Amino acid sequence: MMRTSLTAVCLALLLSCACWAKPNGSKNKKPKQVVPAIECDVRAGKINLPEFIAKCPAHCKETKQQVYGTGVFASISSICNAAIHSGIITNTGGKVIVRKMAGQNIYKGSNSNGVRSLSLPKWRESFVVSVGKPKKGVIYPSTLDYVPSRPTYVKTSQKEAKSPVVTTALPLTTAPEPTTTTTPEPTTTLAPTTTTTTTTPPTTTKPRAAVHKVRDAGSSHPYLASTFPRRDWAPPSFPRPDWFPAARRPADVSYAAPDSGYTWSETDTPEITARDHRPDISEYERWFYNFGPYLPRSTDSDGNRKVPLDTTHTRVEPVDAWKPDTNPYESGFIVREQEPAPRAPEPVSQGDPNCKVDMAFLMDGSWSIGKRRFKIQKDFLSEVAQVISVGVAGPMMGIIQYGDDPVTEISLRSYSNSREVKSAIEKIGQKGGLSNVGKALSYINKHFFSDANGNRGGAPNVAVVLVDGWPTDKVEEASRLARESGINIFFVTIEGPDDNEKLNLVETNFVDKAVCRTNGFFSLPVTSWFALRKAVQPLVKRVCDTDRLVCSKTCLNANDIAFVIDGSSSVGTGNFRTVLQFVANITREFEISDTDTRVGAVQYTYEQRLEIGFGQYNNKAELLNAIKRVNYWSGGTSTGAAITYAAEQLFSKSKPNKRKIMIVITDGRSYDDVRVPALAVHSQGVVAYSIGIAWAAQDELEYIATDPDKEHSFFVDEFDNLYKFVPKIIHNICQEFNSQPRN
Repeated sequence: MMRTSLTAVCLALLLSCACWAKPNGSKNKKPKQVVPAIECDVRAGKINLPEFIAKCPAHCKETKQQVYGTGVFASISSICNAAIHSGIITNTGGKVIVRKMAGQNIYKGSNSNGVRSLSLPKWRESFVVSVGKPKKGVIYPSTLDYVPSRPTYVKTSQKEAKSPVVTTALPLTTAPEPTTTTTPEPTTTLAPTTTTTTTTPPTTTKPRAAVHKVRDAGSSHPYLASTFPRRDWAPPSFPRPDWFPAARRPADVSYAAPDSGYTWSETDTPEITARDHRPDISEYERWFYNFGPYLPRSTDSDGNRKVPLDTTHTRVEPVDAWKPDTNPYESGFIVREQEPAPRAPEPVSQGDPNCKVDMAFLMDGSWSIGKRRFKIQKDFLSEVAQVISVGVAGPMMGIIQYGDDPVTEISLRSYSNSREVKSAIEKIGQKGGLSNVGKALSYINKHFFSDANGNRGGAPNVAVVLVDGWPTDKVEEASRLARESGINIFFVTIEGPDDNEKLNLVETNFVDKAVCRTNGFFSLPVTSWFALRKAVQPLVKRVCDTDRLVCSKTCLNANDIAFVIDGSSSVGTGNFRTVLQFVANITREFEISDTDTRVGAVQYTYEQRLEIGFGQYNNKAELLNAIKRVNYWSGGTSTGAAITYAAEQLFSKSKPNKRKIMIVITDGRSYDDVRVPALAVHSQGVVAYSIGIAWAAQDELEYIATDPDKEHSFFVDEFDNLYKFVPKIIHNICQEFNSQPRN
């Protein structure tokens, strides 16, 4: 009995504990995150939440839903394809967290993870995606709040009530037109008036081409059937902000929206292109809505009356299949957009790779030019930007405005396509002041062509100076320094001085003193400001002719090279001529002029003799002849004294911004010390090469060379084998030049 009672008591206690523990257990249990699923075509802008989580299905990549941007995407982008592009998920699908952001001024396209994103100039809203793993304690909405679409409307007659109606699509019929009766139904304050529409069947079965207008969330686009050909539309009389004025657009230039499959020129009218690629043409809709009913009617080939632009509004279901080779306008089907389609982004050009130059245009901002001519100058620069096709793979363009003092308006790295450069040019205001061209050339030499400002190093540097009349300061010295830095200077002189005005010039023949060559290639005189536009094509052709940009700073035209030649008795006359041929072979590889590479030569025995000075011969033919005429001296060998002599007679006169190169040639051990003189020239920035022949001392060759480990020192067993080392020395000089940072 006691055992039974005890058992009953235990059971009662257990039951009461279980009942007490159950609600507590459910109370402590964490709610499970419900992740709503979305389709591949869902765009971030359609979901009315600042941050949410969603699950993407598999195989979204194959749908090719469009994505705009990289990292930060425009809200018109497909969420799932943006996540694949960013590497957040793979093509097998998965969870992704979406966070909305403010709109960006530009979205850069790229190709990543098999998804190609497009560039977009601007959009009102952005978003970023991250791995779909919620932070601890964060619960995202289990349902997604979509932006509601505005109702579509139908007006079956111009005489019927003005209240909006919702209905289904009207059948496509032909004349005689059906009669229509309208019966209003009860309405509420939360929805537009609803009307049941009854249509009397027509007496003929021949289909009538109808024109409908579709309204959807934030978008208003007219869609026309084949009766009203799209290419016969007359453009509205009001201006479109994205059209180029006919007077400013080159007649031979056509414009195309990316992926549209259709290019239109100045004489064409814009068309509606394929889904998700067409521009916003809501203004066309308003134009057709207002003026469509008044267009003249006509008859077709069968004598049936054609219907002009119908003002009927109808709700149309989307076409299930979209094939690129079908035309919905001609087939009678009408496409409904699910959301506002963005203006098709213009293709961003990478530039003309055949014109890879870094250009600075020095525009005249002096008061003497006047506002009207300053505007002509800006139009000229805008057209140049368009013609040269600015881009990272081609020409880059910057602008400096000069007056009393120069100022950078556009740096090389500011804009990477012609459209952006043209837009920036339009905003430039006139500075005023004098026409201090010399000061502007000094400015670009010291500040403009630098890595920080976008100088690419491997591209030639070009400066185009536009000047009204003549400069008000001297240009010769500033131009010389700029040329020696590798800058190709072009002058475009507008309305230059006449014979009487030449007396007022600060510096006569300033163009010839400034340009790289006085052969007419680097100068373009223009008779009047109104003829400036004719100079666009000739100027572009010249600045893009990289083979003729002789002032470009390269390893072949940026040096002062001194040959220190052993003329001792052990060399002999025959071998000495072989050495001179070796010197000529190296010289022949460089561009020789006063502003390019200069070559000097010293011959030594116990004494030293200056055979050729820097700049003594300013063309290659004269220099090569001078090398051949050097006479063999004969005597002892004092290499150390010869190095000191070369430093005093040649490198002390070396030009700024030139690389100093010394090539010492000897066939035996020196009678004096070479170590101290060699260290002295090394400290002056001289790059020294040593070439030993036959009985030359290896240790001395290493002392002379700046860096033996970089093959600055060579040993040749016989004089006749010297020629084999010419390509190696040229290669080393150029390799070191290309590895040096540009100023």
